[in-house]
Amino acid sequence: MEIINPATEEIIAAIEEDTGQTIKEKYEAVREGQQLWQVPIVERISIIRKFYDLLKDELEQLAKVLTDEMGKPLDQSQNEIKGARARIKFFLENSEKWLREEQITHPVPSGHPSQEGNEGGVEEKIVWEPLGVIANISAWNYPYLVGVNVFIPALIAGNGVLYKPSEYATLTGLKIEELLHKAGIPQNVFLTITGGKDAGEALLQLPLDGYFFTGSYKTGLHIYETVAPKMVPCQLELGGKDPLYVTDDNTHIKGVAKAAVEGAFYNTGQSYCSVERIYVHQDVYDDFTREFVKEVKQLKTGNPDEIDVFIGPVTRQEQLEFLQHQVDDALKKGANLLAGGKKMERKGYYFQPTILVNADHKMSVMKDESFGPVIGICKVKDDEEAVALMQDTEFGLTAAVYSDSQQRAEQILQKINTGTVYWNCCDRVSARLPWSGRKHSGIGTTLSYMGIRAFVRPKAYHLKKGIR
Repeated sequence: MEIINPATEEIIAAIEEDTGQTIKEKYEAVREGQQLWQVPIVERISIIRKFYDLLKDELEQLAKVLTDEMGKPLDQSQNEIKGARARIKFFLENSEKWLREEQITHPVPSGHPSQEGNEGGVEEKIVWEPLGVIANISAWNYPYLVGVNVFIPALIAGNGVLYKPSEYATLTGLKIEELLHKAGIPQNVFLTITGGKDAGEALLQLPLDGYFFTGSYKTGLHIYETVAPKMVPCQLELGGKDPLYVTDDNTHIKGVAKAAVEGAFYNTGQSYCSVERIYVHQDVYDDFTREFVKEVKQLKTGNPDEIDVFIGPVTRQEQLEFLQHQVDDALKKGANLLAGGKKMERKGYYFQPTILVNADHKMSVMKDESFGPVIGICKVKDDEEAVALMQDTEFGLTAAVYSDSQQRAEQILQKINTGTVYWNCCDRVSARLPWSGRKHSGIGTTLSYMGIRAFVRPKAYHLKKGIR
């Protein structure tokens, strides 16, 4: 498997892909290793803390590898690793609390005979047990951030992990494996699977105890349907077509525009929670679009290794054709182009930062996930129309409202069927809050205490000391 630098189109590595046989052998090794990983949780946390430290010690090298293979601007690669460390810190500080054994106490009603589940002399407790061996089929756009959401709490909980990075982030995946083993994770508790679609398909055929996938709706649906007969946990973090609405009461339009630009174009627009479509109240539409265009035209595009570059290449060459289709479709149906609109005339997979105004829902750019530096802006007459358009989607990941009024913003956000909502911010994830999608954006939860318990099963104990 050839690893291509999307900024230069040069082959930077050739990796031996796993076969069905080697994947099966790795599974059997991890199945055995997981049994030996049932050490006290404080010991597992101590090892993960060493991995947390190694990410800091080797930050520059790790960021360079990530930039070379997926095109993320270098400072954004460093920011991703720093962000991953912040999430790991959350798991280090909170996992023991949420995974400890729970003693259940209950009063026996006075004057009443003992009721089922309420007998005197019966001790009740809940113990959290690891799922077993899980597959973490991860994504290329944020391999550290989406990866640590899964494999860190999974390992802390005592699971074995077969980790398949995207073929577009293979070198990063191998570095993650290297550092985990260096930190002290036993060799056969965490193993990386290299390869593309065939490798992923082989994982689906194994008798694993859980599947955790980040990627497209199409692939997620295939995984869900394939593993359903196994009746094991299957969590899917899928795509989004995340809306942002600018109300007419904003008094700092320039600041709103700047925030919206960052939300739409950070990581070259390749984030599941990127701003993908913008709705602006008609009373501030002209002011907002003017400031938005100014901000976009100040973005530095170029080699991701260079200082201050904000827009790098898209990671996958085939995405260039899709983005061009969206632009052409929008222009054909009445949109106006205020910036960009085509592939850059240079080596690498570069697409110009693109702004389409007077966009509507007849256009692909407002309905289909772009996953690149292209944004459509639509004028609305009031909040009611904005809500209707924000809801007109198969996805349900995030939604944002910019308004001077928190009350107004929350009234709007309550009507939006997404797992995460934002007031005066966007494209943000917090380890303290659950991360989940609705509709075609996925199923299941990572992060928060719910994301810790996603990797364990409860066992209920009824313990009676003796029979009288």
